[in-house]
Amino acid sequence: MTVHFPFQNTYAALPEGFFARVTPTPVAAPRLIKLNRPLAVRLGLDPDMLESPEGVEILAGKRVPNGADPIAMAYAGHQFGYFVPQLGDGRAILLGEVVDIDGVRRDIQLKGSGPTPYSRRGDGRAALGPVLREYIVSEAMAALGIPTTRSLAATITGESVMRETVLPGAVLARVASSHIRVGTFQYFAARGDTEGIKRLADHAIARHYPNAAGADRPYHALLEGVIARQADLVARWLLVGFIHGVMNTDNTSISGETIDYGPCAFLDHYDPAAVFSSIDEHGRYAYANQPRIALWNLTRLAECLLSLFSDDKDKAIEQAQSILGEFPGRFTLAYQAGLRQKIGMFTRRDGDEALAQDLLDTMAKGQADFTVTFRRLSDAAEDANRDSDVRQLFADPSAYDDWVARWRQRIGGEPQTPAQRASAMRAVNPAFIPRNHRIEAVIAAAIGRDDFAPFEKLLAVLSKPYDVQPAFADYATPPEPDQRVLRTFCGT
Repeated sequence: MTVHFPFQNTYAALPEGFFARVTPTPVAAPRLIKLNRPLAVRLGLDPDMLESPEGVEILAGKRVPNGADPIAMAYAGHQFGYFVPQLGDGRAILLGEVVDIDGVRRDIQLKGSGPTPYSRRGDGRAALGPVLREYIVSEAMAALGIPTTRSLAATITGESVMRETVLPGAVLARVASSHIRVGTFQYFAARGDTEGIKRLADHAIARHYPNAAGADRPYHALLEGVIARQADLVARWLLVGFIHGVMNTDNTSISGETIDYGPCAFLDHYDPAAVFSSIDEHGRYAYANQPRIALWNLTRLAECLLSLFSDDKDKAIEQAQSILGEFPGRFTLAYQAGLRQKIGMFTRRDGDEALAQDLLDTMAKGQADFTVTFRRLSDAAEDANRDSDVRQLFADPSAYDDWVARWRQRIGGEPQTPAQRASAMRAVNPAFIPRNHRIEAVIAAAIGRDDFAPFEKLLAVLSKPYDVQPAFADYATPPEPDQRVLRTFCGT
């Protein structure tokens, strides 16, 4: 029986200037590492068939399924502030689109499936380590409730790739509500292709912002929608201590999903200036810079849409600036609401934001672990005797003592019981995140010993990040000093 994908390929129906038609390069001996069976079911796919030899060949790019219309998408982008007029999918091929059981259209893309016209002298392949990293982190983000691309499957190709050393090759089957980026709009804007911008905007509205189609000014509504989603997304990143690492405009999704997990990382101790990416030499994409960079990226999108706003350029700029001005307020509202939840405050009162910021400042000075501090604070909300578990995380425990006295006075004015407060806090303060040293240990086991048991175990733990999992308590602990991973690397 043939593996069936119910493809509906709307992006491939756009003019050919939007993409290049290209077939995945067959691999030698594909072997399935992991199939995301629940996701497969949601996509309307048969997981048993995907695990068959034919299915594995499709997931690795060795076989093209019926109904697929493989393409590499064209886009441009600002990379670390410098504009590159043509980037495109250099090692990724979009097989097609399916409509999931919720009626949402999803792309199925293969990363590491061979060279495309946009490869720029690259081999178009992916090494095993980055594939495992993206699988782990994207699925962890989904479990945390953060909009993200998803991982359908990871396969080993049976071939080697050359990076700094010879490494096993792999392919990631990635799922996204689309792969349209700010850089996709920049590709057409850089060419002065107003008709291309309009076709792309109409496609994005139909796919992601259907309500904008009926608005008085649909393209203004499109920008407003993207801004709203990005403001919420970046706030959610900060609330779990996530650093994207490479927030280029070609890595900024129009749909509002987290996309392209390269040198990403989660904070251990809280540090607003934290940078893990080996290529971010000047801290452009540091943890606390992410809201500012998101607005910078959205400003580049607005520039692309000016021709659709008005024939009068000055008027178009004024309208775009007005819409962009909504971002800071939207971000601040989402972020501060999230912080209040993290410290268990059910109502908003004057001084709440300062109280939350004082905790963050104290954590930064005291080198306190971001995730563990908030999780233990959740326990302390239920039992004041647990304060000792929190204070020991700080280099100067007395600093926590000063803060917690004010916090207890503040929450004492609310009617919720300690148990209710603790339960609400645990629902937003994860116990388990994909810590850098855990990911590196998984990659080392896979590359060094062909051992994927640590990969499976870490995925299982991260699938329930907010649950109490006593059997995996060690996965919640911060790394020891000699375990810390201070640099992460791009997968290319």
